[in-house]
Amino acid sequence: MRIPYDQLQAEFKRILTGLNFGTDKAEKCASIFASNSLDGVYTHGLNRFPVFVQHVKDGLVKPDAEPTREADMGAIEQWNGNYGPGMLNATVCMAQAIQLAKNNGIGCMAIKNTNHWMRGGTYGWQAAEAGYIGICFTNTIANLPPWGGLDPRLGNNPLVIAVPRKNGHVVLDMAISQYAVGKLHQYQSKNEALPLPGGYDSEGNLSTDATAILQSQRLLPVGFWKGSGLSLVLDLLATVLSGGNSTAKITATGKEAGISQVFICIKPQSDEHTSALIEEIIAYTKTSTPEHEGGAITYPGENTLLTRERNLKEDIPVDEKIWNTVLGL
Repeated sequence: MRIPYDQLQAEFKRILTGLNFGTDKAEKCASIFASNSLDGVYTHGLNRFPVFVQHVKDGLVKPDAEPTREADMGAIEQWNGNYGPGMLNATVCMAQAIQLAKNNGIGCMAIKNTNHWMRGGTYGWQAAEAGYIGICFTNTIANLPPWGGLDPRLGNNPLVIAVPRKNGHVVLDMAISQYAVGKLHQYQSKNEALPLPGGYDSEGNLSTDATAILQSQRLLPVGFWKGSGLSLVLDLLATVLSGGNSTAKITATGKEAGISQVFICIKPQSDEHTSALIEEIIAYTKTSTPEHEGGAITYPGENTLLTRERNLKEDIPVDEKIWNTVLGL
């Protein structure tokens, strides 16, 4: 079934208002959840909303909390999220990183004690829409084994890199596992096989069975050992720069709350030469012969724009079971 954006957003706002979110906060959170689904990131839109509501009810997310500055080091600032809604803290941090970059050419915001930001790409788009290069990453609860290990000890720490572009921003939004956990759950709910192996089954065999991978808790890191190393250093950077909780401490609580995040903005040269360089890179990439007949080479973010346009015209596809769950909240 398909639901109009406005209806989806209004339903989210209704529920959040009933959970003691102020009108403005409820509006902003609802818009982010609805926009995530609009852009095709259903795992962190409608599908994630009931989990977010439960975290609010459990006291992990504090609706009335506001982020506060704890240290000012010029182009770098440290903030405390005070366990407020992660997507609102992230929006504030990216906005401040943009302001720092406007004044210094580059700005870095590191925040501790925040919560899940939902789709990390939201803040990459935020930076790009403002005309800035955006880089952000977060640590998480341990859900990824280090290369050569059997037990989850690394966070599936998403990395976002965005570059503003006149003809459609370039926005890379990637998990460190081959498939994000939410994507695995999506394939599991549809009882569909993964297009490529995404982890190991209980016998240690590479598998395209989402259920088997979730049960073994052995997700496959991107680039094998390279992804494992990338996850580790992102946790190091997020923890050290913010002075907050590491994946180890987050995991010890048993709940994914009080995480650490970093938002970096860079002010690019805004001229025809810069635009020409970006177009040169994208155009050259697209000259590669598609693997399959009728296929196309796309840049990060291109399919998001196409999905957004389609869902605005045709309304947003939703999982009927989850939609009914939300209606009952």
